Amino acid sequence: MKKILTFVALLIFSSYSIAHKPVMNENSSYPADAPYEIEEPEISKAIYSTLTGEPHFYRIESETDFNFYAGILAAKIEECTLEEKFSFEVLDADFHPLFMADGENFEWTPWYEEYGKQWYWNGPEVGKNFLSDRVFKAGTYYIRVFNNSNTGQYIIAVGDIEKFSFTDIVGLIFSMGKIEDEFWDPSLCPSG
Repeated sequence: MKKILTFVALLIFSSYSIAHKPVMNENSSYPADAPYEIEEPEISKAIYSTLTGEPHFYRIESETDFNFYAGILAAKIEECTLEEKFSFEVLDADFHPLFMADGENFEWTPWYEEYGKQWYWNGPEVGKNFLSDRVFKAGTYYIRVFNNSNTGQYIIAVGDIEKFSFTDIVGLIFSMGKIEDEFWDPSLCPSG
């Protein structure tokens, strides 16, 4: 609870933060024909989700050109090794690949997120240093998250503009505890 209150206080009192708004994805299935909808693609979000046998699809629809950022992470639990690596593809409206972020052939590195006070495995990104480095034209795009077994917990970060409403901050108090319990549970460590 102390981590949650620290995170909320930092969001309220800092004029600039690099935290993505955490979103817990409760659904275990997001196929291509029923994807998770990412609204306001430039607003930063960290979507916590679990693959349970099939890839997950995310859809972005924008009526205007927008700065695009996406990166993949995994929770780093104590001294555990990274068991599952994740990849993602950015696809156009017809599901043709535009960019590939190959997590299998990427050197994942430990990264400490200052505001949430948690360790992550930092994977590949489309962008640089958690920021957009390209503009997408207005239209529809998809992100497909997958790995060799299509199993495991991951975090997909999208957008790079930090924007937290009062409602978001209040919601964080309730959601962060659940996210920490599910993603940083030491019993998830195969060696622990």
